[in-house]
Amino acid sequence: MLGNLLLSAALALTPTIAHGENAKDGAYPFSVLLTMTGLPTPDHGTRDSSCSGALIAPTWVITAGHCFRDASGRRVSRTVAEETTAVAGRIKIKGSGGYAVRVVQVHQSETADVALAQLEHPITDVRPLRIATTPPVPGETVRLTGYGLVGDTPATRLQTGRFVVGNVGESLIQTSGHAPRPDTSPCPHDSGGPYFRAGKDGDPELVAVVSSGPTCPHEGPDQAARVDNLSAWITATVDDRPHPLRTVALVAVVPALATIGALAFRRRRFGRP
Repeated sequence: MLGNLLLSAALALTPTIAHGENAKDGAYPFSVLLTMTGLPTPDHGTRDSSCSGALIAPTWVITAGHCFRDASGRRVSRTVAEETTAVAGRIKIKGSGGYAVRVVQVHQSETADVALAQLEHPITDVRPLRIATTPPVPGETVRLTGYGLVGDTPATRLQTGRFVVGNVGESLIQTSGHAPRPDTSPCPHDSGGPYFRAGKDGDPELVAVVSSGPTCPHEGPDQAARVDNLSAWITATVDDRPHPLRTVALVAVVPALATIGALAFRRRRFGRP
């Protein structure tokens, strides 16, 4: 089914990686394929599409904001398709393993082409990708993963390539193909794909997500949305849920309060001090 979705690329409005390379088995399990079925169109019809993204918490995926648009093309903080599914931990699109979880909620950044998609159930066996807290610098090399087109052909497995950072703006950075080729570039359905680097401890950290660019393949820059300056918003959104310890405490406290209230009522009713 996922392979058939990608055959609808001609209908898609979002930009795997042209002249990239196949990701090795087991590599980059935090990479996510977002499939959308039954997207509304301006003529009151529907279409299917997909985007790329990354798991940043057990129940949260980061992607491009324009991956969630209504029929008029406006970015919205909600799911738009009849069904939106996040697939993580799977290299081959038609392969087995990994996880496929429904997206139930969307939060749009107010300042960048970035969205957070909440999952119906947590993915606990995949280590999330950490958010960078410092911006990339010109000349830095970063890696991209994505499930978009390979040139004009639907990808059959996760693609990857390395890119060099160019200009760094307030919300966008420029990235240009570096390896395997100078014209390695994002393609349709790579939108929201993660650009990441090795942190000081060696673990990967996310610096940006694919936003826009020229027709692929091409040499020269594409645009990617920075995430380091969104870290406070991302943390607040991802942490906006009941904490397990607080939940346990409430479960223990509520019966106790009920008991105390009942005793107080009895004391008032029967004239006890």
